[in-house]
Amino acid sequence: MDLSKIVSISGKPGLYQVKSQAVGRIIVESVVDGKCIPAFARDRMSSLEEISIFSTDEDRPLKDVFKMINEKMGDKVDFDYKKASADELREKFAFVMPDYDEDAVYPSDMKKVFAWYQMLMDKGLLDFTEEPVAETQPEEPAEKAE
Repeated sequence: MDLSKIVSISGKPGLYQVKSQAVGRIIVESVVDGKCIPAFARDRMSSLEEISIFSTDEDRPLKDVFKMINEKMGDKVDFDYKKASADELREKFAFVMPDYDEDAVYPSDMKKVFAWYQMLMDKGLLDFTEEPVAETQPEEPAEKAE
């Protein structure tokens, strides 16, 4: 799963896929409605690949948190995160990531993680299948034809 081409832009709702780059700007496509817009160097953008969630040990990459959600809840978030109370969000987040840092991860962050997960799942942009590791076998010498 490659989250490097999916970005969050500060001040703009939703997530965007990077489509192309130009001098001083990039063209992004909304994951929600498919509209393309320019994003400029002054816009604060964060690639989902670079985002991590604070835990009691070491920070956990967002893609790992998405995998945890998928393992515990499947393809659909099993509650209404938009209407959930702060306590309900904490309970559900602790269910999927028991070692999250309760002082550093806010309910608004939790809501965003669940919303992003569901948005990306609905659009088929998350793939949790493990890519098979190719076994390297030494090549057998070719037989000589006589």
